[in-house]
Amino acid sequence: MKSRVDLNCDLGEGFGPWRMGSDEGIMDHVTSVNVACGFHAGDPVVMKDTVERAVARGIAIGAHPGYPDIQGFGRREMSCTPDEIYALCLYQIGALMAFARSCGVRLAHVKPHGALYNRGARDKEAAFAIARASRDADRNMVLVGLPGSAFEKAAIEAGIPFASEAFADRAYMEDGSLVPRSWPGSVIHDPEEAARRVLEMVKEGRIISVEGSMLHIRPDTVCVHGDTPEALRMARAIREKLEAEEIVIAPVGSGS
Repeated sequence: MKSRVDLNCDLGEGFGPWRMGSDEGIMDHVTSVNVACGFHAGDPVVMKDTVERAVARGIAIGAHPGYPDIQGFGRREMSCTPDEIYALCLYQIGALMAFARSCGVRLAHVKPHGALYNRGARDKEAAFAIARASRDADRNMVLVGLPGSAFEKAAIEAGIPFASEAFADRAYMEDGSLVPRSWPGSVIHDPEEAARRVLEMVKEGRIISVEGSMLHIRPDTVCVHGDTPEALRMARAIREKLEAEEIVIAPVGSGS
């Protein structure tokens, strides 16, 4: 059986006339998009336009809820309670769901953003709040998170599907968490290096941590962050390398 993986990207992170990244170009190379829902980035018009462009390309669409932190781009921790996390996630998922429904499609997945993602990976109460919001919006949506993290356990407890995610452009700690962005070398900028790392994870199920230890990661989906200058070249390089190895690239849950 051929290896199979989804290639996703965080998009729709602009405001008004200002656009972040190369959303349209990146959409030519990925199979899923995680659309910002207005709390850490994005606005209603950007959400609408991003959904419409993804639908036109037949790309799976997911909600990308974050903390209400536009100034910090959702990458600063906030002391929200689990009930607050549930409410802010359900609110954002519901907003994007309305745009998807207006285009005749359903949301495929939920993937939290930034500091909320990092908290959910380690905090079981936060993870379950996010999983519960996803389930209550549509129990068929896939929850996306780090493998072996609190997200995976929360998805099982909530009775919803889970997809393990790896990051093409991020370095890993030996416990499987992401290297903090404040550390040197936490973000990978070379598209060819990122593509090589993705191929190793998809085919061999492994990657080397910054401490030099071997991590066992075989992802269902791989993320490229859309806000980096190299995002378009990186998405293209990864797709080309995966296709050269005859790896099937398709959205999570789209069949065998």
